[in-house]
Amino acid sequence: MSYYISPRFLDKLAVHITKNFMELPGVRVPLILGVHGRKGEGKSFQCELVFQHMGVEPVRMSAGELESPDAGDPVRLLRLRYREAAELIKVRGKMCVLLINDLDAGAGRVDKGTQYTVNTQLVNGTLMNIADNPTDVQLPGSYETQPIHRVPIIVTGNDFSTLYAPLIRDGRMEKFYWEPDSEDRIGIISGIFEQDRLSRQEIERLVENFPNQSIDFFGALRSRLYDEQVRAFIHKVGLNKISVYLANQGGPVPEFARPDFSLPRLVEFGNLMVQEQQRVQEMRLVEEYVGGSALNVERRNGQSVPASRDSGQRAHQSDLKSSSQAASFNTPTKVTNGNSRGFLEIPADSSNSHSKSQNWPDSVSYDAVERLLEKALQSGSRLSVEVAKPREKQRNIWRSWKWQPPENVTQAMDQIENCLQENPQSFIRLVGYNPKTQTRTLEELIARA
Repeated sequence: MSYYISPRFLDKLAVHITKNFMELPGVRVPLILGVHGRKGEGKSFQCELVFQHMGVEPVRMSAGELESPDAGDPVRLLRLRYREAAELIKVRGKMCVLLINDLDAGAGRVDKGTQYTVNTQLVNGTLMNIADNPTDVQLPGSYETQPIHRVPIIVTGNDFSTLYAPLIRDGRMEKFYWEPDSEDRIGIISGIFEQDRLSRQEIERLVENFPNQSIDFFGALRSRLYDEQVRAFIHKVGLNKISVYLANQGGPVPEFARPDFSLPRLVEFGNLMVQEQQRVQEMRLVEEYVGGSALNVERRNGQSVPASRDSGQRAHQSDLKSSSQAASFNTPTKVTNGNSRGFLEIPADSSNSHSKSQNWPDSVSYDAVERLLEKALQSGSRLSVEVAKPREKQRNIWRSWKWQPPENVTQAMDQIENCLQENPQSFIRLVGYNPKTQTRTLEELIARA
């Protein structure tokens, strides 16, 4: 099976690796290349394909190795792996790189609930030190003066904004946002279904049916088509015998016949997988178990509530009536302030607001946004506004809108009003972060397309 390598991906990694093995006069080459993007788009797999294509031997680390009960162990391992790669270059005479997968999962801070440990601090500091002194990387307690070979570092992740800001600054880390375009997607998915004799036209139609799905979705879809034959094999051997049959090699594994890889069949199974994704997004049972009753979860999702379940909630009937008047802003506002978390539920009716502008859209609650801003400013958060078209939001692509740090709520409301006018038919969200810890304290959708 021949897999597709994106020309853009190959070019970026090849240039970065090659530059780190060259002596360019008067040029400071960043040691680290950060490949980031949406989940499931094949960042790590594309890296492996590029390494094979270039004859590069990677030394691998994962996010799970960046934490330990013993302080200093991840740093010692990080230095050891780097020195191993440098030794491989010296002994084998071939290019080597240090590959760290999902760096943001091990060293990033997603929110205040993410514990920031001593090991996290040490990992960030060590990576910065290696980036600044790539030929002088010593193990703890060792003071060798002999320089080692420079080893380029490739890190992957989803959201590098959660990482320590000095680590990802230009000069230490070169950033590459990986978002496969239509040609890349078709090429990669054609490689997945190469053995199944699907034509390019069928691949294109399959991608058109699931435009917002990641690359991994199509790999899982291909695997799903073998479920029927595996199920038949289990019943043939027997549920009570399958463990002994396979684990102890009691018998040969049969060669399965090629499933029906016709386009209608693929679309049928793909739709089933999409429905399961939607169920996960709609249920949000953690909110029921942690933040409130299932009744409130259903109201937030805009679902109808059976009368039998609402028997003890008659006091909230007025909330259900008012929610139909605030279809575009009926989500309780989540505000993170200090160590407390709560839900501030504000009706969308803004008729009592004395400062509301005549240009303010009726679909957005003036009072709710105003109170949200007031709480955020009181907590000391720095604010920004992000905008996305409907298609961009489906792919979780947000653009920062021009925003001047406001001195008070009035200035902030004026800027949001300008943003609403400049970006009609768009999703707009308010983002707040702690300037000291660089962690997000607020992320609230204030306008829907």
